[in-house]
Amino acid sequence: MKEYIPELSERRMVDRAPDRPVDFGSDADYIQFCFEDVDRAFGVNPFRGLTPGQVPARALIRQLIVWWRTLEPTDIAQRDAHGRLPGAIRLIDTMSSFLAEQAARRA
Repeated sequence: MKEYIPELSERRMVDRAPDRPVDFGSDADYIQFCFEDVDRAFGVNPFRGLTPGQVPARALIRQLIVWWRTLEPTDIAQRDAHGRLPGAIRLIDTMSSFLAEQAARRA
């Protein structure tokens, strides 16, 4: 993996994500598939055996961003797995924004 310094937008996505598990509904399957696909292709997954709903959203999005920025695909399977990461990142970020808006309305 290559060295990486987070961009401001990436730091904001991580900071916006709840530091608790989140119910991603039907999107949880896609997020889980992305983690499993990266694990199969690259042999890395710090959350192996856990579902997205068992891991804090902040840890999920942070890991996905790190993989997106540092993993260097060398074959088709790795390129496919790597190419799905932005979609999973956007799903988590969208849910994080939604939850923040809901919390602001309640306040």
